[in-house]
Amino acid sequence: MLAANDDIFIGIEIGGTKLQLVTGDRFGAIKERIRYSINPQEGAPGIQNQIKEGIEKLLLENKVKAIGVGFGGPVDWKTGAIQLSHQIEGWGNFNLKTWLQELLGLPVAIDNDANTAALAEAIHGCGKDYNTVFYMTIGSGIGGGMVINQRIYHGRTPGEVEIGHIRLDKNGSTIESRCSGWAVNKKVREHIATHPESRLAQLSKNSNAPEAYLLTPALAEKDGDAITILNEVADDISFGLSHVVHLFNPEIIIIGGGLSLLKDHLRLPIIEKLPDYLLKALLPAPTIVTASLVEDVVPVGALELAKEAAQLYKKSINT
Repeated sequence: MLAANDDIFIGIEIGGTKLQLVTGDRFGAIKERIRYSINPQEGAPGIQNQIKEGIEKLLLENKVKAIGVGFGGPVDWKTGAIQLSHQIEGWGNFNLKTWLQELLGLPVAIDNDANTAALAEAIHGCGKDYNTVFYMTIGSGIGGGMVINQRIYHGRTPGEVEIGHIRLDKNGSTIESRCSGWAVNKKVREHIATHPESRLAQLSKNSNAPEAYLLTPALAEKDGDAITILNEVADDISFGLSHVVHLFNPEIIIIGGGLSLLKDHLRLPIIEKLPDYLLKALLPAPTIVTASLVEDVVPVGALELAKEAAQLYKKSINT
């Protein structure tokens, strides 16, 4: 329970399939949560209506200092203008920061969701004891964020650290095209089609979930086919991460997103394979862990953005 004198912030996660709004304190502790499923047919206006509804509910019992938003797509973090969403139509060139400020009259800060998640893990998660933190999220797409001394690294707008789009060859294969949730689904699906007698094929008969989810029970049974598929994915991830190490050499690499739920089944092959792709002078490789904040990672990061927005606003009115 929050103390009466604690500052309260709203953190918002806007993705392609879900919308989360939370209230929390300056320590990143979540007090309340509202979650919506997104209807792609309703586009950005549908999400905006959900945000209005959720904020109205949260403001009923809370005096909020500021709002932070982690957005699933390229965003100009300085102005708050959205470039686009890869999943939802209608966000192009929409200034979400201005819209929220006019709606609520509160300080607002916005950043890409992977940057926001990186900030959360760097301050409240596995990266809190490190100065240089690299975060990679592996879900339906693949994104990244770099945090240095608990500050998000920003390049030229509208984006940076797009590890999912690192090329694995000159033919256009990227980490995202080979290692995202959709890519792993395809790998498992193709394996089932060509090996109908396999354990993965048997597991698929009673499952309506995405094919990548079949890896969890198969790996628990030490199924050789599942191990082979995951080792191929881990090898591609390791090769991609070698570029990150050569450019930034972070102290820790944190892997989040849906595929990170495989935990050591994914982490240990990456730990094993990454050194093979590194300059020997950079060995040992950075510490590699799976994210600790799981579903809370973007909302908690958004609370941090809100806290910073409140501090900047307070500073501006005192000068």
